[in-house]
Amino acid sequence: MSFAIAKSLYVRISPRKARYAAGLIRGLSVEQAKLQLLYSKLKGGKLLKKTLDSAIANAETQLDARREELKVQEVRIDAGPILRRAKPRSRGSSVPVNKRTSHFTVVVAREE
Repeated sequence: MSFAIAKSLYVRISPRKARYAAGLIRGLSVEQAKLQLLYSKLKGGKLLKKTLDSAIANAETQLDARREELKVQEVRIDAGPILRRAKPRSRGSSVPVNKRTSHFTVVVAREE
């Protein structure tokens, strides 16, 4: 089975929020997946669309495949490093603020 992979690393969105967008496109054909992400209001949808476009381009160049015969085989959202910040609170104390990052992986394959 031939497939193409695209990765986006250190994307500034929490993995939990990005997984909502990933659930929209899992198992769809590439054209349907692009439409789902295009008309989605989710921030993760916009970011994931870039990775999907890259995976499609990789499949077209490496596998010599046409867009119409491609399908989203796997979408994985992994946690990246956390940027740790502090927010000042009353009486000189502070609370931690975790700014989470994600790693996106999109695998597209030919439909059998």
